Amino acid sequence: MMRIEPVSETSLIVYLGEHIDTQLARRIGLLASYLKDTFPQYLIEVIPSYTSLFVQYHPRLITYSTLYDVITHYAPQLSRPLAEDGNWTGKLISLPVYYHHEVGPDLYTVAELHGLTTAQVIEIHSQQIYTVCAIGFAPGFAFLASVDPLVATPRHPEPRQKVPAGSVGIANEQTAVYPADSPGGWQIIGNCPQLLYSPQQEPVTPFEVGDKVKFEPIGREQFIQLGGCICPHWK
Repeated sequence: MMRIEPVSETSLIVYLGEHIDTQLARRIGLLASYLKDTFPQYLIEVIPSYTSLFVQYHPRLITYSTLYDVITHYAPQLSRPLAEDGNWTGKLISLPVYYHHEVGPDLYTVAELHGLTTAQVIEIHSQQIYTVCAIGFAPGFAFLASVDPLVATPRHPEPRQKVPAGSVGIANEQTAVYPADSPGGWQIIGNCPQLLYSPQQEPVTPFEVGDKVKFEPIGREQFIQLGGCICPHWK
């Protein structure tokens, strides 16, 4: 059941669920798109998460009561069944990935943990179509769900000091691509050479909550041609 609560004089949160769910992510994405399209000049930020939507607005242009009424009025639209081939406004994003131990130091570990070959891990991970459930942790960092249980693997107990940009990782039922160099504890199984965050571009990142993502395996030569870098030293 949807719940709307004020956060401050200029913001509110809409709660739509309690658990990670790809259908819920799509509903949150639909609500975010609806609000941005309806009040493009009145809203400062609309930030989706796994189960909620944060809305910051200009109090001199629109009131909490007005937003509350508009969201409540739109709520029945979010209760309708979402077919996989319809009622979905998100886009499909295809990302090239070089799956190999020289850019994915945890590829062997994930395979051994699940009693699989590395080829099977690559096939299972790349065949899935993922949903962008949230964007956070770092600019352009999209949390994607759901990873096939056959390769779902917990985070490292201690994060690495530096995970190179483009690293493709698994953390339990989630997967993601690190958009920039940063610390991180995810299981790294490959690298995507595509730039996924740039303040100089519009939009700054290709991801929006509710989008779909498909990983396409590529070879080493194509990875290098697309601008990928081999990282020989992992800390």
